Amino acid sequence: MDITPLILVFILIIDAVAQRTFVWQETGSPSCVRCCDNPEKPGYPSNSKVKEYISYSVPRVQARIDMTILKGSKGERGGGGDPGAAGERGVTGPQGPPGMKGQKGQTGPSGNSCKHEYSAFSVARRKSIHSSDYFQPVIFDTEFVNLYEHFNMFSGNFVCYNPGIYFFNLNVHTWNLKETYLHIMRNDQEMAILYAQPSDRSIMQSQSLMLQLQEKDEVWVRMFKRERENALYNDEFDVYIIFNGYLVKPAVD
Repeated sequence: MDITPLILVFILIIDAVAQRTFVWQETGSPSCVRCCDNPEKPGYPSNSKVKEYISYSVPRVQARIDMTILKGSKGERGGGGDPGAAGERGVTGPQGPPGMKGQKGQTGPSGNSCKHEYSAFSVARRKSIHSSDYFQPVIFDTEFVNLYEHFNMFSGNFVCYNPGIYFFNLNVHTWNLKETYLHIMRNDQEMAILYAQPSDRSIMQSQSLMLQLQEKDEVWVRMFKRERENALYNDEFDVYIIFNGYLVKPAVD
């Protein structure tokens, strides 16, 4: 292990006000006399040298070490500290320039050039239904014909994929002493009504119409509740509630 020599530099500092020291010192210049003369004889020249205390300022010397030269070897780098708290979110910068145009994608598979210019459905409901809301769609649970699945069994809507003239027919069975009030709807508009007043006997009721539909038009059945109870009857063996529709003439020949 190398030992770095320490060099001590002493700096002499002279205080502005140093300790004063008194010393004896003879002052004056003596006259020349003969050695055989009696010094006590009158007229004998006196010696002008006298001893007196003279004060001198003696500087005080104090050693100090210059710490700047006591530099050791470089130490190892310390580890990273803990991350600081997250700052506030800055302002959103301006939009950058548009990127380069991507490469052309692969060609997709060929489609079917033959469009089906016909559509038909026939669905039924095997359970009785009471209207609990002011407006309530009729959902069907039995499928007789549903060409190309144009009738949605979950929502009770027929969706037009082939514009043209369609024929629709609705058959229901009334409930004793209860009102029967239904609408055949195109989108959100009432197109036809099927109504039967309350009676002590149940009867079969039917309603038919033709509609000219555009693509994505929807046709469905809605119950309309007023002050009286509105209901449709069906038992477990027979089918009374049936909704039919089919394309009569496409819009394009």
